[in-house]
Amino acid sequence: MSNDRRALMEPRVEHLLEHVDSRFTLVTLSASRAREINDYYDQLGEGIGRIVPPQVTSVSRKPLSIALEEIEAGKIVARYVDPDAEAEEAAAAAAAEADALAAAIDEPPTEA
Repeated sequence: MSNDRRALMEPRVEHLLEHVDSRFTLVTLSASRAREINDYYDQLGEGIGRIVPPQVTSVSRKPLSIALEEIEAGKIVARYVDPDAEAEEAAAAAAAEADALAAAIDEPPTEA
């Protein structure tokens, strides 16, 4: 098997930082994706298939190395979630559900 990696750390951190906004984001994104890859391999024999398999072909068998290669290839990107917007969406959904329930209670029963 030919291994043409020239550095100890490949992909290089400098290249990875071009795909994210900070080192913290890189660490967080790669760690969470490595956990997903590890979970994928753990549940592989069970046939569940809810977790996305690795998105790149890698010579490495380590989940963190595979995650870093995915980030370098642009297959995995950070998505930022605004907690305030998420709370507003949850509140709006709860209000809509309450309105629907109130409307169902207020309707007179129809007789067939």
